[in-house]
Amino acid sequence: MCGRIAVIASPEETAAFIGVGDLESFPPRYNVAPTQPILVVTAGPPRPPGSNLPDRGALLARWGLIPAWARNPSDLPLLFNARSESAIDKAAFRNAMRHRRALVPVSGFYEWKKLPGNRRQPYWLRPRRGGLVALAGLMETWSEPGGSEIDTAAILTTDASADIAHIHDRMPVVIQPEDFARWLDCRTREPRDVAELMRPAQPDFFEQIPVSELVNKVTNMGPEIQDRVEPLPEAAPGKVKAAKPKAEKSDDDQMKLF
Repeated sequence: MCGRIAVIASPEETAAFIGVGDLESFPPRYNVAPTQPILVVTAGPPRPPGSNLPDRGALLARWGLIPAWARNPSDLPLLFNARSESAIDKAAFRNAMRHRRALVPVSGFYEWKKLPGNRRQPYWLRPRRGGLVALAGLMETWSEPGGSEIDTAAILTTDASADIAHIHDRMPVVIQPEDFARWLDCRTREPRDVAELMRPAQPDFFEQIPVSELVNKVTNMGPEIQDRVEPLPEAAPGKVKAAKPKAEKSDDDQMKLF
C-alpha cells in the first residue's frame, strides 16, 4: 500500500528529474495524505519535428481517483491506490490504464509495520541513492454536476520487494527514468505493452528508516517526522503482577505474566 508520501526536493530538481518545463514554486511537503493535491506528470501533445520543448506536462491532482462515470464520489471508497495486477480489469481504473497513465514524483513514502499488541511502527522509505523517485500513477478527470472539472489520481502498487516485505506486503510501483516515455505513451502502447514495468523495485533500492508516530497525524508537517528513532520492540509489552502470598509455600508461589 502507499498511503502517505513526501516531496521535499526543490521545484527545479523535480522538473529536471521528471523532464518537464519550469514548475511553479512550492514548499517542501513532508506528510502528504490522500485527498490532498499531488504533482502528476502526463504525456503532452506531440511536438513538431526539431522542437526541443518537453513532451510531457505537470499538474496538480487530488490524490484519490474519481472515475469519469461516477455520479456521486461519496458513494465510492477513496481510491488512492490501485493494484497493478488487476487495474485493467476494474471499471474504476480501466480507462485510466489505457489512456491516462501518469508519473508521481516523490522523495519517498511512509509505511506502517503491524506489531503484536495492536501497535504499528512507521517507516520512512526513500531511495538509497537520494533524490527523487517516480511512482506509477493513473489520472482521471471528473466533471461535477455543476460543470467544473477535478483532476484526480491514484498510485499503482505491486508486491513488496524482499527487503520491504517485513514491513508491508505491498509497495508502490517504481518507474525508472529510462522507462518514463514508454510508461506515459498511451497513444501507441497498450497496458499489456508496459505490464512488465509494474514490478517490485530492486532489493535495497529503498532505505528503511524507522520514524516516530508524529507521522500518524496529517497535521504534523515538519521535517522532524522523518527523524530516525529506535524502532518499537517486536514483542508485545507485557504486564507483570505478583501473586498473593500463600499461607504455605508451594510451586504456585511465582510471578504471573499477563
